[in-house]
Amino acid sequence: MEPDFKEGDGVLVSTLNFNNLKGHKKMRDSFVGRFFIIKLIGKNAVEFKFTEQFSRKHPVFPVSLVKPYFQTEGINSPPGGGTQHHQR
Repeated sequence: MEPDFKEGDGVLVSTLNFNNLKGHKKMRDSFVGRFFIIKLIGKNAVEFKFTEQFSRKHPVFPVSLVKPYFQTEGINSPPGGGTQHHQR
């Protein structure tokens, strides 16, 4: 059963079809984000505005590749949404 989404919800997006991420595929995060839904397209797809890092991606994804974002108490999200990548 897919979760019910609404406009303005924060979500994470699966990296399954992201071929342009750096690093070995098995070491990458399974989901990236936090992105905000700007439009629902039926019950099976959502549209959101990507951050600058992912601006070349198509902004519509099926709900099967999206999951709700839950902020953990005491942990701040990075400014502007998106993920933070740390250099070694």
